[in-house]
Amino acid sequence: MGSHLYNSQFSKVVWFARRFGVGELLLKPLRCAFAPLIIPLLDRAEFEFEGKSLPLFYHRYNMTWANERAVEVPIAAEFLRRSAGKRVLEVGNVLSHYGDVDHTILDKYERGPGILSEDIADYSPAERFDLILSISTFEHIGFDDEADGDSGEKISQAIAICRGLLAANGQLVLTLPLGYNPALDRMIAEGQLGSDRTTFLKRTGRLAWQTVNAEAALACDYGRPFPYANAVMIAQFGGLPA
Repeated sequence: MGSHLYNSQFSKVVWFARRFGVGELLLKPLRCAFAPLIIPLLDRAEFEFEGKSLPLFYHRYNMTWANERAVEVPIAAEFLRRSAGKRVLEVGNVLSHYGDVDHTILDKYERGPGILSEDIADYSPAERFDLILSISTFEHIGFDDEADGDSGEKISQAIAICRGLLAANGQLVLTLPLGYNPALDRMIAEGQLGSDRTTFLKRTGRLAWQTVNAEAALACDYGRPFPYANAVMIAQFGGLPA
């Protein structure tokens, strides 16, 4: 799927400024530096997901306390809880930054212990998975790499590949920030993603998220009024038809 725009540190800085703005490039190190002082002062807060109250997650890594990871990580933890003892694949290394994990991790670009550095398009495991989970990763496909072709088509291909790796009654779960990748937003607005179940969360306050419909979520701007995603979609898929 092409080389990544932030394979080098300099390229990563250029990419970050292009995607998030120079202002956010200057604010990010401040948010990271002061996170140990800010996080203990934050009120404990919860949000609703599928009829259950989940706690917002605060962590200094990747400014989790200040962005959509605050809801994405607890949602991912909830799906892992439901799949305890089953075969799990995470596409894109996210959860290991917050604690020990015991599932398979696939990440084309990131290197580290226990990470399979492989493209999902080339991945041929011997087993099938009961849960495939991906946190804020699919929006980058065809958008933050140098691959030719339409990002939406490449996202659809990656979804189909993941669904093909599911065991019987397996589930693919994606968390997707809205307003970031225009091609992905169009797919969602036009009902082309192919998910079986969806949930949309909108950020309504510094520590507040609520369930909304697709129209309200897609109307949110990325980066305004709060940093990074102001709405996320949780998309759930079953396996491919036989």
